[in-house]
Amino acid sequence: MNELDQAGLARLRDGWISGGAAFELAPAEWKEVAAASSPDEQERRLLAIAAQALDVALRPAAPKALKRRPPLPVLALPMLPDRLRPPLRAALKQAADARRKAQVVKLIASRGFVSHPMDWMPAASDQTAPDVYAPWIDWQASAEEERLSHEKLTLQNWAEFYPAARRVALAGMRRIEPAVARLLIEAKGPAETAEVRLPLVELIRIGLGPDDAPFLKSLATDRSPKVRELAGRMLAMLGQHGEGGADVPVAELAGFIEEGKAGFIRRRTTFGPAKTKSHAQEQRRAELFELCNLVDLAARFGVTEIDFITGWQFGTDNNADILLSRMVAASGSDAVVAHMADTLVAAGGKPALLVLHLAPRLDGGRQRALIRQIVKDAQFPAALGQAQGIEAGWLGWDDLSNGRFLAVLRDGISAKEDPPRRAAEDVVETIGYLATAPAAARFIDEVVAAGLPPASPSLSLLRLNAALTENPSQSDR
Repeated sequence: MNELDQAGLARLRDGWISGGAAFELAPAEWKEVAAASSPDEQERRLLAIAAQALDVALRPAAPKALKRRPPLPVLALPMLPDRLRPPLRAALKQAADARRKAQVVKLIASRGFVSHPMDWMPAASDQTAPDVYAPWIDWQASAEEERLSHEKLTLQNWAEFYPAARRVALAGMRRIEPAVARLLIEAKGPAETAEVRLPLVELIRIGLGPDDAPFLKSLATDRSPKVRELAGRMLAMLGQHGEGGADVPVAELAGFIEEGKAGFIRRRTTFGPAKTKSHAQEQRRAELFELCNLVDLAARFGVTEIDFITGWQFGTDNNADILLSRMVAASGSDAVVAHMADTLVAAGGKPALLVLHLAPRLDGGRQRALIRQIVKDAQFPAALGQAQGIEAGWLGWDDLSNGRFLAVLRDGISAKEDPPRRAAEDVVETIGYLATAPAAARFIDEVVAAGLPPASPSLSLLRLNAALTENPSQSDR
């Protein structure tokens, strides 16, 4: 519409506002349409034409920088039913941080659903969302049409996949065809930036085996220090030593560890933390535990990884125990991780809590044994919130009612002081993630009877869990 037409439209508007007829003020073309009718009909026809002009002709043009996005991809799981969206939003609102929000979406994924995009959408950089959301992550990261999820990733179509889709495809290949996935990473990884290359190399952890060692050794010259460190950790998991030298000061770390003997009949070697003399020494010890690998440290003392862990005197220095646990999680072999977890869970009490640092490396059975042990001991229920990488929706009512867990929780809920009450509410939220749907329903009744207000936001995830019964998670194994 040109300026003359706009001026004529403005005159018509002013005429109607003043209460008079506007036919004589209309452009000549408009008069031809309205002329062969009564005066009232003329005004109605002009009004219809003016309304259409305002609605269409004067609509702002889209900016040239605006790009058309493809439709939001349909995910492999059905969307959460509308009646469950309000409790989902309540649970997400109550989640204090990104980890808690990830637990909410993992719970509904474990029951066979995904969120509505208006309730929750993963960010383009999200590394914690369940794999089913990968198409949405790529949609967030790209304005172009996405690659069909069923097409197999190859050297030829590598560039046509976006990062999240590549990770999902490669993770699946590592489980079925580990060598094929490794060759793809080896061929295409060097051309990627360090930020993209690091999570690609991380995928080698899936199905890690001796055949991966040559590739991992080749990464000793990678331009990224983080990639070199990651490759060294995975080599250590295979029981192979990384590159020595100033960057791996195992000898210095060994100076913070004392070797001794125990037992009168069967003498055995023990290891324990030497007493530090200053805060600076404690910081340096922590740095060295993070830099070094378990296999290199054990070799420094002439023993195997399992012998070193068996001989470690847990309980002497809690900070040193935590540092060792993190070292085992980062660089210990599967065998030593399982050995340490079994030993500490069997011991129970506070030492079992150290296994929380190993949780992402444990199989489902050992993860469940750890959580059940913490619940049964009931000495440190707040530690449940530290567990990471644990699957959702499997903890049954028999597990929760086994021991003094419910009694300890009731005491915390009814406490007069704020700290124990807040700690108890944190435990309630964690159980909302871990429990089965029937257990969640019974647990709500239990904590409400103990004094937790029925409208407490801490019950949000439990209520969502109890309602997610359409597609229950797999039975306890």
